[in-house]
Amino acid sequence: MGREKLKEAKRIVVKIGTSSLLMKNGKVNLRLIDELAFTLTDLRNRGKDVILVSSGAIGAGMGTLGLSERPKEIPLQQALAAVGQASLLNIYMERFSGYNQKIGQVLMTRDVIEYPGSRANAVNTFEKLLHLGLVPIVNENDTVAIDELQHETRFGDNDLLSVIVAVLLEADLLVMFSDIDGFYTANPLTHHEAKLIPEVHRITKDLLERSHEKGSKFGTGGMHSKLMAAKQIIAQDAMMVLTNGQRPKDLFEILAGKEIGTFFAAAKE
Repeated sequence: MGREKLKEAKRIVVKIGTSSLLMKNGKVNLRLIDELAFTLTDLRNRGKDVILVSSGAIGAGMGTLGLSERPKEIPLQQALAAVGQASLLNIYMERFSGYNQKIGQVLMTRDVIEYPGSRANAVNTFEKLLHLGLVPIVNENDTVAIDELQHETRFGDNDLLSVIVAVLLEADLLVMFSDIDGFYTANPLTHHEAKLIPEVHRITKDLLERSHEKGSKFGTGGMHSKLMAAKQIIAQDAMMVLTNGQRPKDLFEILAGKEIGTFFAAAKE
């Protein structure tokens, strides 16, 4: 399966990471969100089903309350999530409405998809939102998905959540906007000789071992979680592209089959 298949993608899940949504000073990147809203609205106008999985609630809450480091205290994390989620949704509503695009919020926890009844309800909600022409904006419900109940309620990070949404809705493509241009042979920040890998067709043990790294001070994800996400996408015979979240309009070029970021898909037979 080559990049030419990207032109046929009808249902697209887009995941934007905290490191893309927030600037280094902790403030929300309004320019980026506006460009993201424009891009997704244009795709929606072209008849695509578009679902946005957005991180950033706790990070936005940190910026609002003037905290420079992510706290370890769970009640404070929950409070930050509540503050930040409201702030982010307000910004999304403003930016999308500027392009006459309606949105709907879906907050999820792992138990929602573990039980057949609630799983079916989640699918029905997404399908109705898409049928009505809305862009669903998804995040983990951090105010109730806490570390003590990790085995029951937490996804862990939104890389995994975006995969679950993509699989749940049988999406053709998952686009992960991150703080890096794609998957490299080594960490490009510390290895100047690192090369971007344009295509990956199988997630090997060697690739996973090379990918361990910490996320930003505002977020939780890293390259390892993105490769684990790609592994599941490949297993579903779908496609994934990992690319830089600072350029949301690159999505147009990606869907045209241009070589941007790292393309993950099963090898052509």
